[in-house]
Amino acid sequence: MIGRFLREPLLHFLLIGVALFMLYGVLNRGRSDAPRDIVISEARVEALAESFATVWMRPPTSEEIKGLVDDHIAEEIYYREAIAMGLDQDDTVIRRRLRQKMEFISEDAAAAAEPTDADLQAYLAAHPEKFLEPAELTFVQVYFSTEKRGDAARPSAEQLLAELQAGRGPAILADAGDPTLLPGDMQSASPQVIANTFGSDFAAQVVEAPVGQWTGPLQSGFGLHLVRVDDRKADAMPAFEQIRPLVLREWQSEQRTQSNKAFLDSLRAKYDIRVEGEAAALFAQPANSSGTPVK
Repeated sequence: MIGRFLREPLLHFLLIGVALFMLYGVLNRGRSDAPRDIVISEARVEALAESFATVWMRPPTSEEIKGLVDDHIAEEIYYREAIAMGLDQDDTVIRRRLRQKMEFISEDAAAAAEPTDADLQAYLAAHPEKFLEPAELTFVQVYFSTEKRGDAARPSAEQLLAELQAGRGPAILADAGDPTLLPGDMQSASPQVIANTFGSDFAAQVVEAPVGQWTGPLQSGFGLHLVRVDDRKADAMPAFEQIRPLVLREWQSEQRTQSNKAFLDSLRAKYDIRVEGEAAALFAQPANSSGTPVK
């Protein structure tokens, strides 16, 4: 009878509960001065109700409001008890979330600043590369496989190039080269799109190719190409009015970055930071001419 009682899962559960309670008491000795009041303000209740309405597209009933408040109270109790037990310590997820919330504080301050058009135009002038419309090229190409033709690929390409430049050449260009899955032409393609298709070496060469005449052979990772560029549009800066939302977004992003850095620098100044081990050399501060470390 006693043996069966000792094997009861309920007894095991109760013993584990007692052990946890005792451990909690040991870990939290001296923390009894923590606030024990939980006040659910009217504003908090309204916020819970608004959150519910946002999700369910209707206001909550009285019973649902009671459930929302009960759930919030349970969350607050678990939060306080978890903090009191130190369960937030050395938890990577919690640490990252708290860091994120601290960064939100500084970002909110940066977001409150509304730039003038003069501010944005100054930012545009300082960072034109972010807003340039890239060049666009329209071209056709004939492909020669160095894998298939070997050393004969270049002479074959040069022979066809001479014919094309003389205005002769075949009626169907693809028939003059080798079969390939590469496109025979590209319309209004940016250098990046061309690089993604043919490789960066080919893109760099075709950007410099003359307009309206056959040129080559141009080398790519696939083989050789004869190319005729039919149209080229250079990089262009759009009018400020057209790209103002984009400039505003980039300006705000930089403001958030600078605000976060300034906020972190001000917080770091409150701490004496020491890095130990081999990594310490990475954080060594150079000294100025007087021998004083430069901060």
